[in-house]
Amino acid sequence: MDSDGFLHRYFLNNGHKRLHKWMHYFDIYERHFARFRNRQATMLEIGVFGGGSLAMWKDYLGPGSRLIGVDINPDCKAHEADGIEVFIGSQDDPALMSRILAAYPDIDIVLDDGSHMMHHQIASFELLYHRISAHGVYMVEDLHTCYWNEYGGGLRRPGTFMEYAKGLLDELNAVHSRGAVAVTPFTAATFAMSAYDSIIAFDRRPQGTRQAPITESLRPGPDGI
Repeated sequence: MDSDGFLHRYFLNNGHKRLHKWMHYFDIYERHFARFRNRQATMLEIGVFGGGSLAMWKDYLGPGSRLIGVDINPDCKAHEADGIEVFIGSQDDPALMSRILAAYPDIDIVLDDGSHMMHHQIASFELLYHRISAHGVYMVEDLHTCYWNEYGGGLRRPGTFMEYAKGLLDELNAVHSRGAVAVTPFTAATFAMSAYDSIIAFDRRPQGTRQAPITESLRPGPDGI
């Protein structure tokens, strides 16, 4: 679905809570999140900070939507509102994520805008990806930090989320690897991986057996029938 520009307009006209976003992110968000609008979706955002993005997502997703924020800073509880709950703790804490999933077992969207530390991004993904909606979206943003040393990054450095995602590309295509890569739960649960400047989005959808039928023009038999 094409972007209708809602998020871009919201950002430019924001006079409410603090919002800090790269401008090219908005079209990416709308490409992956538009199908959840006005569907009473549940979204988990890792990283609350000024609270502006939680408010933006609540307006964007519409009536009945539920927003969950996760942040290490206890002050972020101040950004709770109707339909918005904030949990305090580290994004790599299994107990915290289990507590959130117990309260919200049907999460449709996860957006990781948290610490941007490589080990945190990977830990959150592994804790959450297979526990969200079978048709949900998991998005990790600000992945330019994968190239920055202060976040544990570096070009082709093992252990960055970018290198981790490259391995997941092989899992996505495991069926065609002639046994070199095992078919994993990720293979069976993932429809697409979309890579953008600083963002990778994972669209979940249960996958079936691969088939490759052949179609071509009808060829008449010798008797012309």
